[in-house]
Amino acid sequence: MNKPTKISPPEKQAKPDRASLLERASGAFGLDNLRPAGVPKGLDSGKAKKFAPKRAASEAPPEPTPRRRASDYIGEKADLAPAAAQTPVTSSPASEPEVPSVRFSGEKREVVRSFLSEQGLIDPDGGASTLLEEFRIVKRQVLAAAKAEASATARRVLICSPHPNEGKTFCALNLAIAMAAERDTEVLLIDADFGKPSIMSKLGLDAGKGFMDVLADPSEHVEDFVVGTDIPGLWVLPAGERTGRDSEYLASERTWEVLNRLTRGAPNRFVIFDSPPALAATPAAELAKHVGQALLVARSDQTGRAALEDAVDLLSACPDIKLLLNDTTFSPSGRRFGSYYGYGETSRDQ
Repeated sequence: MNKPTKISPPEKQAKPDRASLLERASGAFGLDNLRPAGVPKGLDSGKAKKFAPKRAASEAPPEPTPRRRASDYIGEKADLAPAAAQTPVTSSPASEPEVPSVRFSGEKREVVRSFLSEQGLIDPDGGASTLLEEFRIVKRQVLAAAKAEASATARRVLICSPHPNEGKTFCALNLAIAMAAERDTEVLLIDADFGKPSIMSKLGLDAGKGFMDVLADPSEHVEDFVVGTDIPGLWVLPAGERTGRDSEYLASERTWEVLNRLTRGAPNRFVIFDSPPALAATPAAELAKHVGQALLVARSDQTGRAALEDAVDLLSACPDIKLLLNDTTFSPSGRRFGSYYGYGETSRDQ
């Protein structure tokens, strides 16, 4: 233990009687050197310009600029003039009409239900089944993505596969039938496989003029070639006559006009395309530029990873690409949709 040392108190400094306790302590113990540096009353003229222009004391504050909406800037260029000098835009952008640009009408053709069952397709009147339950899951993903995006492009769905015979047409038909069962939903299934169209024949319907005829002739109206079915909510557009210039027509402005005409003002209408295989024909890549969603069908034990990667690259113009595994016979979790209600039995709400 250190020996205590007597400390002599410092001399008292003369302080006015009104000095505070801290001021008296500062004078007694020499704390003046711990004071913060003095702050100047104003910056030098050169330094002031670096942060803000010097303003005269008599200058009145500027009037607050009214807040403008995002729609007011549509059609303007940012470098035309300062914001204060720009004239507010009074016209509002054209809004989407409340009614569809086109309505589908005409006689509806009969689709034989037994013919659908023979091909392994969903029977819209057959009740719950494993196939229907599986495509209910698929359509929920499509509907959710369209609702989240809330645009006409998101309601256009491309069904494709890397190679032929992987089940793209099978999936396109079943998805269209499943989505048509939704209340207040209209589905237009377009056969865009111009080289080998098969949608009409699989539904047991006669094919005529269709999608390619509308693209090739600007005087034609697409609604005139849409075929109705007796499946509620399901309409079909045939592929039309083959021209040999499918990709060139799909890349033209005419395609945008036709598809916008189909989806504009129709928030409950979905357009599903059955396209050629992505690695076998170029129309699939062109169609990907016009849709908001794409389902790439991969067949189990057949479609390779390299083929999927190449197909995804070709369809990269589509912002949302999902993979759909087809023809699986094994489920690690033991999932067996449809067996709960029994095959062919009508399901009831519990």
